[in-house]
Amino acid sequence: MAKSKSQAITAMQTWWLLAAALSALLPLTPHVPLWLSALALTLLAGRALLNWTNRRLPARGWLILLTFAGSAGVLAQFKTLFGQNPGVALLVLFLALKPLEARTRRDGLAVIFLCYFLVLAQFFFAQSMATAGLMLATIVAVTAALGSLADARARPADLLRRSSLMLLQAVPFMLLLFVLFPRVQGPLWGLPRDAFSALTGLSDSMAPGSISNLSQSDAIAFRAKFGAKVGDTPPRDQLYWRGPVLSEFDGRTWTSERRLPLPRLAYAPQGPAIDYEVTLEAHAKPWLFALELPGQLPPDSLMTGDYQLLAKTPVTARLRYTVASHTAMTAGLDESAGVLRRALALPGDFNPRTSELANGWREKLKTDEAVLDAATRFFLTQGLRYSLTPPLLGQHSVDEFLFDSREGFCEHFAGAFVFALRAAGLPARVVTGYQGGEINPFDGYFTVRQYDAHAWAEVWLKDRGWTRIDPTALSVPSRISQNLAAAVPAGSNVPLMARLDLTLLRELRLRFDAVANTWNQWVIGYNPERQREFLNRLGMRTPDWRQMTATLAVLAGLVLLGLTAWALRQRRRTDAAQRVWLKLGRRLGRRGLPRASWEGPLAYAARIAARFPESATEIRAISALYGRLRYGSLDPVLLDELKTRVTRFQP
Repeated sequence: MAKSKSQAITAMQTWWLLAAALSALLPLTPHVPLWLSALALTLLAGRALLNWTNRRLPARGWLILLTFAGSAGVLAQFKTLFGQNPGVALLVLFLALKPLEARTRRDGLAVIFLCYFLVLAQFFFAQSMATAGLMLATIVAVTAALGSLADARARPADLLRRSSLMLLQAVPFMLLLFVLFPRVQGPLWGLPRDAFSALTGLSDSMAPGSISNLSQSDAIAFRAKFGAKVGDTPPRDQLYWRGPVLSEFDGRTWTSERRLPLPRLAYAPQGPAIDYEVTLEAHAKPWLFALELPGQLPPDSLMTGDYQLLAKTPVTARLRYTVASHTAMTAGLDESAGVLRRALALPGDFNPRTSELANGWREKLKTDEAVLDAATRFFLTQGLRYSLTPPLLGQHSVDEFLFDSREGFCEHFAGAFVFALRAAGLPARVVTGYQGGEINPFDGYFTVRQYDAHAWAEVWLKDRGWTRIDPTALSVPSRISQNLAAAVPAGSNVPLMARLDLTLLRELRLRFDAVANTWNQWVIGYNPERQREFLNRLGMRTPDWRQMTATLAVLAGLVLLGLTAWALRQRRRTDAAQRVWLKLGRRLGRRGLPRASWEGPLAYAARIAARFPESATEIRAISALYGRLRYGSLDPVLLDELKTRVTRFQP
């Protein structure tokens, strides 16, 4: 039996394949090495030149050499061929090379399938509405290219129209699958570990300038949704979102002490609870953020001895959790001697002026409360200034900040305050996190951005336990009562969303953020919990996979029946040209030449011409005219000509 061969592709089909490949490759160029982007675009341009000049494709040996060389380059770039980033890079390479050997429709199908894979790969890097819209347009182009492989003579406008219509017909099935198909925990594209290498945020160490760098970013750290009642949102001076706690100091950098998780909360909830839901952006670190202090732990979380709220695994996908915090809570009254001893440790030979000042407080004052009051008064009266661009500090950074430059960011204030308290004999540590945030009036969510990153101090007192003291609030109260822009000098380079003078732009950005948040909450964040919540609203009280599968099958069947009925109605509907053609078929049928239901116009005309050779020219002209009207635009002039020819036709 002879082996069937795939039909060769035409020049127009090649242009469609190149357009599909280009539309799938371009959005990925920021996420692959520059050399690979340049190589892929060069290869596609070379294939376009060969198609334009009608020259032969390169020999297979050259393509094999390019494949090995490109794969070696990917291996050298990523040190592996496995994982998200090297995998996407290899797909980009293969898609750029495949058109150079595409000679048949089978090769064209391989190009199309690679394009579909790369459309999916785009969501490894971003899942925003803009990305979804761009990928939808790419799918239309790729599907049109697939249509060109089936119909080489179709016009580009017709291919795009058919592609769009096919996707519209698929929308009901897509929505049903999205709503009812059992969800997996976390988005599928969040699984690869190397997808989060570029994320930024707070770290477990703090040196002068580390947090001020975050002040240049208006990226969203997390959102919080408080109760719907007026007054449910706490005042700004209580909005301290606790993060990493830094207890060790080497003279310049504060770092986090390794603390074991507690089997239960080390304090008892006190005072009224503030209930809220946090939607945390992925930051590839384990810490969660909550107002000080949570009365219960969210699922799959733990708390360390210094009250850091941590996830059991790094947060590599957008995470939603609910918290009830008690801002008036007391914690650490029975703190261990070892923890207090480490909270007093200072390196030697650093900051002698601050140490001398603190020793003077201890010598003159008898109680810890009096020493704390002296430190507070010092920071109130020292004239310290808040700045996004503080000067560089040397070995004695605390001395230079307090007595020389008097200019710094929150990490300077907090680090200097804790150093002074330790030098005076008070256990103290630095707490980092976020302070404040902004309510979005368009969706009611409280948005905390990277420029809200903050550092404050925590001091231990015998009768009060660990107590929060914010030295930034002492010196620059507008940072806490308003926001970053109100605290820095006029003309400072602050992010757009922090500026107070660009009302219109901020309103537009807030509207966009509200829409993006809805997308994140209900599309990207449509996890099993959100699915159960939505199905409960639809009347499915206890949805399980069996009930959802049965409902999905029934609804998908109904949609399929509806689309089938629509297709049959479209098939029965005849246009003016078809009515004229059917009239001719009925007339010839009475003369013994009926048209078969499967017979196309050219085949029917050929059969009539064979029976009546003297009328061959006329019947072929009629069939060609009908083909133009039936499968092209319905031109009234041509339609009148068809009617005239059919009326006059007498074989």
